[in-house]
Amino acid sequence: MNYRKFGKTDLSVSEVGFGAWGIGGPAMAGDIPIGWGDVDDDTSRKALTRSLELGINFFDTADFYGLGHSEDLIGEVFGNNPEVIVATKVGHRLKEDGSIFVDYSKDYILKSCEGSLRRLKRESIDYYQLHTAKVSDLESSGCVEAMEQLKQEGKIRYWGISLNTFDPFPEADFMLNHNIGHGFQLVLNIINQEALSIVHKAQKAGYGIIARMPLQFGLLTGKFTKETRFPQDDHRVFRLPPDILSNSLDLLEQIWPLTQKYGISKTELAMSFILSFEGVSTVIPGIKTPEQAELNTHGIAKLSDEDRDFICSLYQPQFRDLLMRMK
Repeated sequence: MNYRKFGKTDLSVSEVGFGAWGIGGPAMAGDIPIGWGDVDDDTSRKALTRSLELGINFFDTADFYGLGHSEDLIGEVFGNNPEVIVATKVGHRLKEDGSIFVDYSKDYILKSCEGSLRRLKRESIDYYQLHTAKVSDLESSGCVEAMEQLKQEGKIRYWGISLNTFDPFPEADFMLNHNIGHGFQLVLNIINQEALSIVHKAQKAGYGIIARMPLQFGLLTGKFTKETRFPQDDHRVFRLPPDILSNSLDLLEQIWPLTQKYGISKTELAMSFILSFEGVSTVIPGIKTPEQAELNTHGIAKLSDEDRDFICSLYQPQFRDLLMRMK
């Protein structure tokens, strides 16, 4: 495993991290699935343990994943282990009727941090993130003040923001222009390159970058066919309906010959593309089993500039239109 510095912080993070949304298990917001279907907690514990053995030291979760269950599992397996770097998020809540709303008020963030610390069994959260806050929240809700207070109190070490999937620019610009926070979490993969310019700006400014969704809901693993269907408690049931799935697989046929050139799998090509950008600190594939931990930590190849540029060249004319249909 290789390690990269997280911006200007003193965190040295594994270039492949552990995305812990999936181990939160099934969860619903009203009638909308917000999890990844059924998972087995014992398997999740083994996945966490095996990931650390393989050199993964960065684990990314949220208080909303499984409505706290993902944090519970990480706390149970690792506790206050100083070798483990934990990032979590705050801001998403459920109303009594089960619908989702966001809350970036100072009081809520301070209270929620205590809950995350308790579930994670940690004295301090290494990296605390606002879970897709908007510029209006950053300007007026007290969330920046809350994060700075938590840092001063030693309850968090560093903080940042998880940027919107489809329009990450306003909040990134606000943070950079005001020189606040220490990093960004953003979506970056072969299909979604929307935030690539932010990676370059953030690197120059000394911000760490967490790249999420490297496999675009599993599309980039090569395990789906045009006949693949998802259960009703899996959010991909509405993000990847049959027509979008079929179109995606057709477009990706242009990319896959590179796997033969480098002698790597489709998953490894997807991960290699993201890590070919120096500004990326870590990429966090979703990991639910020990086998997935093995697959996601091997076969990272150094792509030539020509091949990386080829993949980038397909974004605007083809992949971006497809991406916008996945909202």
